[in-house]
Amino acid sequence: MTVDSRRVDAPAHTNTVSRIGLVDDHDVVGLGVRALLTDHPDLEFVAAEPTVADLLAGTADLDVVLLDLRLADGSSIWQNISRLRQAGAEVLAFTSGDDVDLVRAAARAGIAGMVRKSEDSEHLLEALRHVARGEVVASTEWAAAVDSDPHAPGLSPRERQVLELYASGEKADRVARLLGVSRETVLDHIRRIRVKYAAVERPAHTKVELYMRAVEDGVLPGPG
Repeated sequence: MTVDSRRVDAPAHTNTVSRIGLVDDHDVVGLGVRALLTDHPDLEFVAAEPTVADLLAGTADLDVVLLDLRLADGSSIWQNISRLRQAGAEVLAFTSGDDVDLVRAAARAGIAGMVRKSEDSEHLLEALRHVARGEVVASTEWAAAVDSDPHAPGLSPRERQVLELYASGEKADRVARLLGVSRETVLDHIRRIRVKYAAVERPAHTKVELYMRAVEDGVLPGPG
């Protein structure tokens, strides 16, 4: 398991106990996670529910949510991850990891990492603690799926910054002031971003389309 640098949008909890939720439609999984966390006072198991809607209806105060990427309620990966992140939780995919397309979709939607259900308990505990601290847990499967995604635009960190600000509604002048660069530099970044999206057959000719791409790739949360 590889731990990357702190996420910009990491939760600002200062307490030493991290509140953990689970979304999985198999009861036995919830029982297993609950039993595992019982002996670890820094990780409080709050609830297990079969859907994201059910989990958030019971509590919105969660630090990390383990999310099964295959749910029977027909909800989309993007919808589930977006709702959880808007509620202030980081999302750790909890999956068999055998479907590359699912992992790619989850990565685009903004998960903080992925853990296989077949991993040993210590691996899961370590991943939960890292994500609760705002870190990204990059498993080998996750990294391989993302790196091989033919639809990923390959934006640089600066281009992602520009996209986040500009697609969220800021004007180029405002983005330039926030980043300490010239307006022309911002416009150049935007042109390059559009070229990169066009190259992977995901055109973004308008600002609305840039917003859609930013949401699809987890740069921005989706609408509530």
